[in-house]
Amino acid sequence: MVPNKLITANLETVIATRSLPGITIWNRLEGRPRADKFDRALRAEVRDALWMITRQWQMGEFQGDDAGSPVFAKVRLETTRLRKYQPAKAAVEEFNDAIPLEARVEQMPVPLVLAKQEISLDIRLLVGRHWINLIRALAPAAVTEFKAAYPIHIPDPSQINDASICAHPEAWSNFAAAAGRMDGIKLYLHLKAGGQASDGILSLAGLETQVDPLGHKLVAWFEKLFFQPTQPSAWIPEQLEYQFAVSTPQRQGEKVFVAEEYFQGHLDWYNFDIDQSLEVLGAPAATPEAPTPTTLTMLPTQVTFNGMPNTRWWAFEDSRTNFGDVKPDTTDLAKLLLIEFGLVYANDWFLIPFTVPAGSVANIQGIAVTNVFGERIWVTAAGSGDDDDWQRWAMFLVSIKGQGHEPADLSLMIPPAAQKVLEGQDLEEIMFARDEMANMVWGVERTIPLPSGEPKRGREAAEETRAFFERKVGVVPHVVPPAPGAKIRYKVMTSVPENWIPMIPVHVAGENRETQLQRAAMLRIIEGDPVPPKPVEPRTSLLRVGLDEVPQVSYLLHEEVVPRAAVRVRQGFQRTRWRDGRAWLWLGVRKQTGAGEGSSGLAFDQIIDLPKT
Repeated sequence: MVPNKLITANLETVIATRSLPGITIWNRLEGRPRADKFDRALRAEVRDALWMITRQWQMGEFQGDDAGSPVFAKVRLETTRLRKYQPAKAAVEEFNDAIPLEARVEQMPVPLVLAKQEISLDIRLLVGRHWINLIRALAPAAVTEFKAAYPIHIPDPSQINDASICAHPEAWSNFAAAAGRMDGIKLYLHLKAGGQASDGILSLAGLETQVDPLGHKLVAWFEKLFFQPTQPSAWIPEQLEYQFAVSTPQRQGEKVFVAEEYFQGHLDWYNFDIDQSLEVLGAPAATPEAPTPTTLTMLPTQVTFNGMPNTRWWAFEDSRTNFGDVKPDTTDLAKLLLIEFGLVYANDWFLIPFTVPAGSVANIQGIAVTNVFGERIWVTAAGSGDDDDWQRWAMFLVSIKGQGHEPADLSLMIPPAAQKVLEGQDLEEIMFARDEMANMVWGVERTIPLPSGEPKRGREAAEETRAFFERKVGVVPHVVPPAPGAKIRYKVMTSVPENWIPMIPVHVAGENRETQLQRAAMLRIIEGDPVPPKPVEPRTSLLRVGLDEVPQVSYLLHEEVVPRAAVRVRQGFQRTRWRDGRAWLWLGVRKQTGAGEGSSGLAFDQIIDLPKT
């Protein structure tokens, strides 16, 4: 055993030694290059040829699969142009690919505001300023006369028709600020009715031959600025979607493409189906047009993409695509297929380029490929076969409407659609929601257009409108006191905001069980008003379908259009620039899924407990 005194002395010596200060120095060994080139060092040379052959055998590079690379291809194609267009429930017209297809399909009248169907104030001022700029250089004295002949409407709070303006402070202030300016739409409507620009303007005496052509120039400018429909629109109000059809000529008859459920805002091949029940769209063409044949003879080009695995062992790929970092779940079938394509079959795809013009349909008649062994192979389409075969694989192919077990159509349809569409703010927004407590459907106007051209929240507009009518009647808030000793109060019915338009179920004509949703109305009941209550009318053009016609027509909506998740419908200006550089502006509608059910608060036969006195 070691004495305790000796152990203590050693520990004291160690502690005293370690407590002394010291300096630690690290040395780094670096190579000293003797040349300014590193080519040979970066080659990673391997001197052992047997090791190289072993690695090739290990990676399976010596296994042959009797496959040859294509070196020559010959393709036969036929292309036809879209020649006819038919919006829903309208006449067939010639297809014009100088217009974006979205603009032609989605076009709505610009812009329908309230019951009088008047164009908004901002557009009226825009047209008026443009006309003043045209006429000022020719006859400056006529500017004042035009402002007096076509003035901006000054609203009168005592008139019921001006309630849509006077009830809202922003609309009232805009009209008051524009007082004394020219209303260009009044002049435009006068010219469209057959009048001349010089009518009633005394200072233009003797200048009619110079002024009247400017009027026609104003009409052309306005109709070019806003793309207005010349016939009924493709919008189907009872289904809240667009429906239209196009056709292209064939050797016998025509191939008709129909789009029956378009509401997304961007047209492409997946919006169309082939309707084989229609041999022609409308009347047959006077001079049948045969498809344009094209024969391509070229060397196929291998398909490449960023991050594609290199087929050679001693080559490194770029790091822009890291397949090793992809972590799919067991249910991510599409992701697994993408990884398999990129890692296993990436070098098995070859490209034969062919430019298909927009607004046409291309059909490949056949492909003959010659490989390095001199074999000539006839390649068939992967999507050929039965159109209803669930094992058939195809992309960019149009389905066949209403047919069963028909041969698949292998044509490629390229619509003349816009690449990018700019959407303005929503002028109208309606939420069709189900109210389970009230057992009905409501069309909630969440955004309405004011007569000044500005959008406004529907709830605020409804409250301001009701307050305007209450002030007009001179209503004083009055609460009826309860009877002496009463413990409860009975309430017949609760109120609903005026921007909630009821859609009540009605029977379809000739049916016993099938129902549709019909637009109804709530009464605007104001206590003390000597005038009988009137129904509250919707303030959006999407809900005013049939109200402004003579006679008025009921608006029916298919019940299956409104699911439990609700439907949100929006309307606003759309703008795009076409391939010729021209800008197109139109009013379009969009539809999307809502945010679920709603509650209007409508209730009947309520009993309210009164506080004890």
